[in-house]
Amino acid sequence: METVFHYDSPLGGMTMAGRGDALTGLWFDGQKYFMSGLTGKEEEKLLPVFGETINWLDKYFAGLATPPVPKTAPRGTPYQKALWDVLSSIPYGGTMTYKEAALETARRMDRKPCPRAAGSAAGRNPILIIIPCHRLIASDGSMGGYAAGVDRKIKLLEAERRARWDISAR
Repeated sequence: METVFHYDSPLGGMTMAGRGDALTGLWFDGQKYFMSGLTGKEEEKLLPVFGETINWLDKYFAGLATPPVPKTAPRGTPYQKALWDVLSSIPYGGTMTYKEAALETARRMDRKPCPRAAGSAAGRNPILIIIPCHRLIASDGSMGGYAAGVDRKIKLLEAERRARWDISAR
């Protein structure tokens, strides 16, 4: 059974979901695809993985060195999971274009690249911030979309850039 817990971030309320010892979801409340894949009958309680996630998020939002990411188990298609792995390789404070993400995902899967598919898979990322889809930008440098709102995406990127002085500790 899936369990949920609420977190109040500086950018608004967030809901996390987990099963066993793994984080399966982290969304801004009310965002596009909010709690996708859940039934609405989840139990609310503090799992150990939620404690780890809260610690990680507290440090992230404070601009401090974050501990290793909690164990994650996002649900998705093989392509989505491959793209989310690519996103997880984008360095803190860095960015990658949708095209670059599509090319790298295609290389890893030995298939043809499709930037549109990359954008769609990023938009369905169920573990925001920890799987950093906010670090994806358009080829022309514009922000592109973000399921939790472009305003949050900009704030996340700005906060990471301000904290880059401590990047060696990440």
